[in-house]
Amino acid sequence: MKPEVIQPNTYVALRLPSGAHSIVQVLPNTFQANHILGRPYYLTFEVLDKTENENENTTKSGLRIIPAGELYADIDDDRPTTPFETENGPSLSNSGGVQYDILSEDGQVVMRTNRQIIDDPNSQIMTMEEIEALKASGTRSGKELVAKMLESHSALDQKTAFALAKYTLRKTKKYLKRFTVLPLDVAMLAKWMLYEKDAGKIMELREEVLALVGSWSNIHYTSSDPTLPALEQISKVGEGRWLVVDETAGLLTAYMAEKMGTLYTSTEPQQTSPPEPGVPQPNDEPRDQSEASRVPDVQLEEHRPLQSWKSSLPSMKNSLTVVHPLSQPNLSLLRYFSFDPFNPPPTHPLTSHLKTISWLQLLDPSADSGYTEPPFVSEADLATWKSGKRSTYFRKRRRWERIKLIVDETRAGGFDGLVIASVMKPVSLLYHLIPLLRGAAPIVVYCPHLEPLAELADYYSTARKAAFITETPTELGMETEDFPVDPRLLLAPIIQTARARPWQVLPGRTHPLMTGRGGGEGYVFTATRVLPAEGKVEARGKFKRRKVNTTERELDQGAATVKAEEQRSSETNRNSMAAEVNAENEAVQKDIP
Repeated sequence: MKPEVIQPNTYVALRLPSGAHSIVQVLPNTFQANHILGRPYYLTFEVLDKTENENENTTKSGLRIIPAGELYADIDDDRPTTPFETENGPSLSNSGGVQYDILSEDGQVVMRTNRQIIDDPNSQIMTMEEIEALKASGTRSGKELVAKMLESHSALDQKTAFALAKYTLRKTKKYLKRFTVLPLDVAMLAKWMLYEKDAGKIMELREEVLALVGSWSNIHYTSSDPTLPALEQISKVGEGRWLVVDETAGLLTAYMAEKMGTLYTSTEPQQTSPPEPGVPQPNDEPRDQSEASRVPDVQLEEHRPLQSWKSSLPSMKNSLTVVHPLSQPNLSLLRYFSFDPFNPPPTHPLTSHLKTISWLQLLDPSADSGYTEPPFVSEADLATWKSGKRSTYFRKRRRWERIKLIVDETRAGGFDGLVIASVMKPVSLLYHLIPLLRGAAPIVVYCPHLEPLAELADYYSTARKAAFITETPTELGMETEDFPVDPRLLLAPIIQTARARPWQVLPGRTHPLMTGRGGGEGYVFTATRVLPAEGKVEARGKFKRRKVNTTERELDQGAATVKAEEQRSSETNRNSMAAEVNAENEAVQKDIP
């Protein structure tokens, strides 16, 4: 969980009066850090002026917590007083005796304009050297510096209420010595990287797109089921294991870890119950030889890791497996959350819940030197080695044990989801990663531009799937130009995006801000992993006679009897008519001589 107070050696975000943010590390005894340590977040501090102590001949400075009443008072003071409408027309009660130049349709004065004012840079009497000297001396607070600049402005009386408020606010944001301490989370880090640092490093991944990725990937923490047996070997399906391809310097990994609750270090002290008297503890030494003889000897299995290696073994559930193309993953942004991938602290949750594997280890583990087991050395030989050589041996064994466990678990598959943010072609990634997912696993692919995802959606479209099913898979193959992947493996591919645009809301001037950031829009491809049926599927119907009751059966039999009698009577009539015709013909033939 997130810490509620400022902890030492952690990173925090400082919001300046100008609206910009700065991320700094709170190191004790540096930059007034002792004044903010242990205090809650969201407090606003003001840098006090330097005061000289004549008795001790020293100069002191510090920080002051600004109360909420003072902050809101500044907001009320900076709010411009504008004329408002009444039933009888525009009111001039707030004008302060100022004459306006804008007239309404009925000829009443509404507002004064500044079109007659010429913007002269010489209106400000104070020079930049004098301003910088006042800032460097530190003997004046930000408010006094702004007040002195307003006094030295020669054309201040010519400004309108809007122009005066705008000028005062701009100078206040520039010279006021205040900052607000905010907790550093993934959303704040993404905003800082996008607008104030290198946006290409995180592939222009915005906060709202991160939320869209987290929603469709269904990333969450999976609680353990006490009814299930303990997992002793490779993790199984449904244990909260996600597969990640992250090329955003660790921002995507940090967001997924935050959703799973494994990003922040717990600051609560562990509560331990006092030992009961008379009960031996694990770390207690045996009192005599007879007591030591009652302790059973623990025999290690042949393939079981040593006790000193258990701290380096990863967790089997609620884990993130990051697939990277280099020898080491680029997760540099995780350092802002007190985690170093190259030297992970033992108390951080990501030490056991974050796993990394290279593409070489995933596709061809035998070609990777880290997957090869080091030579085994017996305990008798280890006893003759020096301490440095033994440490190197155990370090190699621990590294091989971790790599082998991660590679075997990853290649076994059964992951609950796949999230990709990479500059590589998405089709080539899904070809190798989709078989590692379980059925109904969500798949999310992020790309700053639309074209790669449109091509990916076409490969898994309904038309291409129908064409693939009608063809013979053995003749068609899986690596043809028309079918580089099996389109039956994904269901309902969708491409979508989300963007929250800031708007300016003013009467008659409501529109999106013209100073918005450009760049890639950011699109997300989503689909669901399905397991196609084996063999050829044919639909054949089984026709059964409809069951009827006795009344319907009797009616059907009666209708059949009537129809048969009608047919017999009609045949009898036809036979009698034919006999009569034959008799008449014979009589006619006898009468002819």
